[in-house]
Amino acid sequence: MSVDGDQRRAEGRHDDAVVEEWLFTCWLPPDTHEPIGVVSGYRILRDGAAVTSWYWAAVARPGAPLLHVADWHVPPRPDPLLVKGDGLWAEHVCDAPMEQWTVSNETYATALDDPDDALGRAYGTPTAVAFDLEWYATAAPSPVPDGYEQAGVVHGVIELAGGAGLHLDEAPAHRWHRWADELGPVVLPPAFAHTGVRAPFAFPDGTVADWALTPEGWRSLPR
Repeated sequence: MSVDGDQRRAEGRHDDAVVEEWLFTCWLPPDTHEPIGVVSGYRILRDGAAVTSWYWAAVARPGAPLLHVADWHVPPRPDPLLVKGDGLWAEHVCDAPMEQWTVSNETYATALDDPDDALGRAYGTPTAVAFDLEWYATAAPSPVPDGYEQAGVVHGVIELAGGAGLHLDEAPAHRWHRWADELGPVVLPPAFAHTGVRAPFAFPDGTVADWALTPEGWRSLPR
């Protein structure tokens, strides 16, 4: 797929696709003062006139519970990138095509002491969380199967209940935009060494993404 030409159209919704997904990530590597991994994903699924959406997010840090967000039944809205569910608000705004996005949310995450619990019923402590992140490109987009990916950096803050917030300044980042008749999880290079900071997700279609934070950023664990 070429991302030349009408970049605004490429960044927007593709109504002819059965499945469409926007995925944003950022991280501070394990060798930094305060390592952190962040994931924010949104998928629209169309079945004829029926439309539903998935929203998932995570904040992963060493020595702290995984903050896990998953809503697999988000009702459709006229604005395709505005997410409103039960106790969930999230928004993805393209400020400048292929250059800048705003990624925000306010919701309750489930705090999980064991990341493996995210692959099951994900029972844990409800914990307030809010993203206010600005995503900036540092490279041109590159084609991937069914879409494109792009490297960038993130500035912003993640507000946590009872805390001063996690501030991100030039945090390495990556994003994907994909659309097709069928999509699986984004495929990352394998994680050969990591510190145990993970963000697993079990999707309603039976697929799994199990990501670990490495010095190179998010990488995939074998299943």
